[in-house]
Amino acid sequence: MEYLTGVAKKETLEISELLAGDLAGQKVKVNGAVHTIRDMGTVAFVVLRKREGLLQGVYEEGIAGFDLKDLREADAVEIEGTLEKNEKAPNGIEIRMESLRILSEPEADMMPLAISKWKLNTSLDAKLNYRPIALRNVRERAKFKLQEGITRAFRDFLYEQGFTEIHTPKIGAKSAEGGANLFRLDYFHRPAVLQQSPQLYKQMMVGVFDRVFETAPVFRAEKHNTKRHLNEYTSLDFEMGYIDGFEDIMAMETGFLQYMMAMLAKDYAKELKILNITLPDVSKIPAVRFDEIKQKVSEKYGHKMRNPFDLEPEEEQLIGQYAQEEWGSDFVFVTHYPSKKRPFYAMDDPADTRYTLSFDLLYKGMEITTGGQRIHDYKALREKIAARGMEEEGLEHYLDTFKHGMPPHGGLGIGLERLTMKLVGEDNVRETTLFPRDLSRLEP
Repeated sequence: MEYLTGVAKKETLEISELLAGDLAGQKVKVNGAVHTIRDMGTVAFVVLRKREGLLQGVYEEGIAGFDLKDLREADAVEIEGTLEKNEKAPNGIEIRMESLRILSEPEADMMPLAISKWKLNTSLDAKLNYRPIALRNVRERAKFKLQEGITRAFRDFLYEQGFTEIHTPKIGAKSAEGGANLFRLDYFHRPAVLQQSPQLYKQMMVGVFDRVFETAPVFRAEKHNTKRHLNEYTSLDFEMGYIDGFEDIMAMETGFLQYMMAMLAKDYAKELKILNITLPDVSKIPAVRFDEIKQKVSEKYGHKMRNPFDLEPEEEQLIGQYAQEEWGSDFVFVTHYPSKKRPFYAMDDPADTRYTLSFDLLYKGMEITTGGQRIHDYKALREKIAARGMEEEGLEHYLDTFKHGMPPHGGLGIGLERLTMKLVGEDNVRETTLFPRDLSRLEP
């Protein structure tokens, strides 16, 4: 019998370990996938792809104890050799190879995409059809490392602010948002839906933990085929109690964005450099009323207002342009959305019930966040449901929570893929979605 006592210590080293130690001139062992081979004749450069980036190996005839012809792109290998410094090599180091062991070999004769190129010059459809292969490209992979950083910052910041992470069901009897844009399914001979939002559950959990958050998928059965819409996306949600007003929610999101930018600058500098990204200034974010900004944009750019109750994509773009020109900000909070376009749980503005105590956050002319203060009074919530012509069936457990007391509260949801898209400068949300689900795509 044997005992396992923890993480096994490996002989092979990662790039960070090679850089951290004073190992130049010493023998080292590493593993990785062959990213590309540049054969210069008597000398060749074998570039390995590892989780932390690229590592260059130098092959010299007569020194390396193997034949270069036995090696090909996408082989998983283990190499041993002497570590040397070289400013021209990736990360400033390289390994003069002495021995090599092939761990596995690809069955296919060639790669479907030229992933070793600096920029993957192919169509979006091709990238998505071969997604697991396309993401081996250094620049494509960097987008999703930054997306990791966004999610990590969201979690870490909210932990620091006293939030509790929760995990809510994605199958339910009724949706928080309602409407026709629901994926319906048969749940053991009972009708059910895929959740459009964790809204009802996170509100209920405010009565338990005061402050809660979740990072999870949500589902929208919208028949949109645009560059900004998906039918499944990841929502970064939080809900917080004992607020003085919906401004507390906007302030918390501003704090998150400041924390996120600092973390990306510190821990993801390599990815920012690869993608040539300059992080935006979020030291202060302007907030402006919905009706006011529509008027300002209409006057400045001659845009005719068609929908008095919502923002059209063109209006969002113009508001983003206005925010940059007038306030020097890539971000802008648009507040007091019309009650007609907000869900039943949104609190109406006591000063003018045509509007709600809610907001959207626009980033470079695109909505990435929706949030606001919620109705916390049991009677007021039931009255709003009745006024909307809605049925309480399926909402009994939700309403029962409020019947037994809830604090003033509010929250928001951030679209992770949209936030990533705007940060990295893409114009299609599928570029920053690992495996997109839309009208036409269920695979891979």
